[in-house]
Amino acid sequence: MAERGTDWLRRTWDEAAPRYDREIAWFERALLADGREWVCGQAAGEVLEVAVGTGRNLPLYPPEVRLTGIDLSPSMLDLARRRAAEIGREVTLTEADAQSLPFRDRTFDTVVCTLGLCGVPDERGAIAEMHRVLRPDGRLLLLDHVASDRRMVLAAQRLLEKLSVWRLGDYLTRRPLPLLAAAGFEVERAERSKAGIVERLVARKDAAAGS
Repeated sequence: MAERGTDWLRRTWDEAAPRYDREIAWFERALLADGREWVCGQAAGEVLEVAVGTGRNLPLYPPEVRLTGIDLSPSMLDLARRRAAEIGREVTLTEADAQSLPFRDRTFDTVVCTLGLCGVPDERGAIAEMHRVLRPDGRLLLLDHVASDRRMVLAAQRLLEKLSVWRLGDYLTRRPLPLLAAAGFEVERAERSKAGIVERLVARKDAAAGS
């Protein structure tokens, strides 16, 4: 199946934005449990959230972090701004592509991405960008649905992926974990659940690393 580009993804997620929170609610209850809280609760310092979406994570961050969020979709960002205003959360929200982050090297102490790498055309490029903008010894916190380690579940994911990629550019059989070491990260913690479909990760950029 031909890969969809960023312009198509922007239009697609702009169209999906008004119904996103309603449609994702069941998935989160069934599969994510406390995943968002687990990720956001570990963020510290200058924090970048990649693919911030409608801002579902915003209420979950520690109050002392300084938060920046990016997303490809202007409509998703509008909803995130509304949510931030409703909860009194100070956050800088910017339209940007995860594959080409508009920040200098070594800007952030923490990078967060929840349910985002599954929808980026070049997930390796996005991970490299996350590594670049992290300060040495900074942490990457990830939560995503991934390729299951159970054969029958993986087979079902491969079938469903044909539809999910066509509709939303959403890949069901990716797994960020093997890509992190190649990008220069040291994985500190990895947890899988729900028949291997959900994975949450903590990885650190080497303290001696450059960009």
